[in-house]
Amino acid sequence: MRKIAVVAAGGTGGHLFPAQALAEALIARGWGILLASDERVAGLAQDFPAERRIGLSAATFKPGDPVGMLRAGLAVTRGALQARAVFREVGPDVVVGFGGYPSAPALVAAIMDRRPTVIHEQNAVMGRANRFLAPHVKTVACAFPTLAKAPKGVAERAKVVGNPVRPPIRALAELPYVAPEPDGQIRLLVTGGSQGARLLSELVPEAIKALPEDLRRRLVVQQQTRAESMNTARRAYRDALVDAEIAPFFRDIAGRLRDAHLVIGRSGAGSVCEFAVAGKPSILVPLAIAIDDDQGQNAKLLADVGGAEVAREHQLTVDSLAKALETLLNNPARLARMAAAARSVAIPDAAERLADVVEETAAKR
Repeated sequence: MRKIAVVAAGGTGGHLFPAQALAEALIARGWGILLASDERVAGLAQDFPAERRIGLSAATFKPGDPVGMLRAGLAVTRGALQARAVFREVGPDVVVGFGGYPSAPALVAAIMDRRPTVIHEQNAVMGRANRFLAPHVKTVACAFPTLAKAPKGVAERAKVVGNPVRPPIRALAELPYVAPEPDGQIRLLVTGGSQGARLLSELVPEAIKALPEDLRRRLVVQQQTRAESMNTARRAYRDALVDAEIAPFFRDIAGRLRDAHLVIGRSGAGSVCEFAVAGKPSILVPLAIAIDDDQGQNAKLLADVGGAEVAREHQLTVDSLAKALETLLNNPARLARMAAAARSVAIPDAAERLADVVEETAAKR
């Protein structure tokens, strides 16, 4: 009989993209996929290749809020009971969690029923939901060789598989990096603006405006920008005589990443791993308010091998970013070395590796 996997994930791209990559890998091996998330799941992940979407009660809480903790516990318990009813109907062979509080009810239900379970942690710092559940699941897989904040014994048994990326991104692993020609066009991609990176939306255009005119005239910029910052960014690029495309979201991110000579972005787990797979030099700006500095720890994967420059928010100014850009963009050889370094730590077949782990765990039932 065909095997069934329940994939449980939070509603953000950081959780859903790797979950979708795994789902596609398992479907290619003949598996059926169910997607479990919170009760908003019907409006999320419309392209997720699941035969069925399971909406479960779930909630989160702020540390130090006992009332919120109690409410969240009740919500997760209610969601776990909902999940158990579905599981007894469909009999999944394995439940795979990708973190985020909406993933908790499905995993709790699977643990209660002693079903095979896998957790995949995308960040270099284990998230709260995974931290709570990791000691109780059969297998823990992770994207980074370090796994900070993991409960005792979890990091030691975790299997490093990388972060599954979407097929169009994975295809970039086969393409060589081509540095900009002397006096030729330089393509700069700026990501992250649509997810609240106000700093990048507003600071990057001003930093580019501060570059020497001969360098500005060579630039072609594509920048994700917060909607309320778009007009300001367009004005800055127009004043700087820079060819720029500004949008809140780029759907064809793989094509834009393919063509970029340099990327500026946040250092979420998905972004870091995609930049590595694509073999792109980058300037990473970790989110300062991220819990446990997970983005800073993610950035170390590329920074430690020389594949990225890291700019902390409290140190970042128009002048410092302009100086960093001028230094890198005027040195094609350095960009090429950074590209090679980034690719040296990539795991482009992460989805297949994670699918192997899932099948091995299911077989031990």
